[in-house]
Amino acid sequence: MKLVVQVKLLPTPMQAAALETTLRACNEAATWVSEIAFERGEFKSFSLRKHTYEQIKVRWGLGAQAAQHAIKKTCDAYTTLTANLRAGNYGRPGSKRYRRAAGKPLAFRSEGGQPYDDRMLSWQIAERTVSIWTTVGRTKQVAFTASPEQLATLTLYRRGESDLLYRDGMWFLMATCEVPEAEPNANPVDFLGIDLGVVNIATTSDGQIMAGRALNRVRVRERGLRQKLQKKNTPSARRRLKKRRRKEARRAKDINHKIAKHLVAEAERTGRGIALEDLTGIRERVRLRKAQRATLHSWAFHQLGEFIAYKARRAGVPVVHVDPAYTSRTCAECGHIDKANRVSQARFACRSCGFVDHADRNGSRNIRARARELWRRGAQSTAPAVPRPRSAAGRKRSITASGARCASPGL
Repeated sequence: MKLVVQVKLLPTPMQAAALETTLRACNEAATWVSEIAFERGEFKSFSLRKHTYEQIKVRWGLGAQAAQHAIKKTCDAYTTLTANLRAGNYGRPGSKRYRRAAGKPLAFRSEGGQPYDDRMLSWQIAERTVSIWTTVGRTKQVAFTASPEQLATLTLYRRGESDLLYRDGMWFLMATCEVPEAEPNANPVDFLGIDLGVVNIATTSDGQIMAGRALNRVRVRERGLRQKLQKKNTPSARRRLKKRRRKEARRAKDINHKIAKHLVAEAERTGRGIALEDLTGIRERVRLRKAQRATLHSWAFHQLGEFIAYKARRAGVPVVHVDPAYTSRTCAECGHIDKANRVSQARFACRSCGFVDHADRNGSRNIRARARELWRRGAQSTAPAVPRPRSAAGRKRSITASGARCASPGL
């Protein structure tokens, strides 16, 4: 499996100036290629090369490999745009947002990332330096810093391209590594059901609750501070906003990494698989008051699911995604489904058998039961497929990549 190792570069002022000049030239060339591609309607690398390759080398002074990467980067960006348009991420065809996205050529930021292959970049991991191509010549002995684990991964598994990136006044290299996966557990003894939520980030079927109070308090505080600084709109306020940007996202990412690591380790230790809900499209399905929308849209459930999935692949732990319908209203003891069963956010009380439990734990037990049923019917460890459009007949069950339907109460 592919992993990305991020290392921080420590260039001298002269080296940093060479890197900045190179990054600006590559992105200006990519923007020009984008305009040519949009004008001609050609978005394939081979076709664009005929019209742009020589001019890029002459006009911006790029080497052969850098020119090829600028063209390929443009083609990849249009491929991504087309996929987003087809998936409806920019609204329906003809909408204002859709026309704004599709009606003009793509432009690249002057500080956007640039891919480097082994002809343009060489690593001296023992010395913690890299030799990197720039428009002013080969820049050697550019120092970098990394943890011992990152150095070991780079030494053993680095393969393919690395991306040069400038962010918040710092230089980074994102190196692609081909890390071997563990032998998958084909016969898990059970599944660890995980209920994802806003109030409680994750609740397991074992009863463990990873509360989100601290993270939610930080989000509310950061949101209020952003509003005050935006309203003030002075030079110092704008500098403060720039300094604090992505701070909330970094904190949430760190917490999600820790939770995912703990959950996968617990499943691996007990010989179980992991059961998650397929929450694709939940933001479009749920309708909330304006005051609640920011909380919903800052919920990083997809990121946590991705972290769990890739860590589970490395450990050989199977992951199954199930249909989330009625998991919060179904009694884990008798199977009775009733909206009134969910007394409050934290309390579940079955109207049929009288079973009482924490609402999120009850939901995680239902997720575990559905995963067991799905695995018994031959589903594979896989992430959920892209959801299909709803038919006129009503809500469509989600389909896994293996073709097996997600287990739901009606089965």
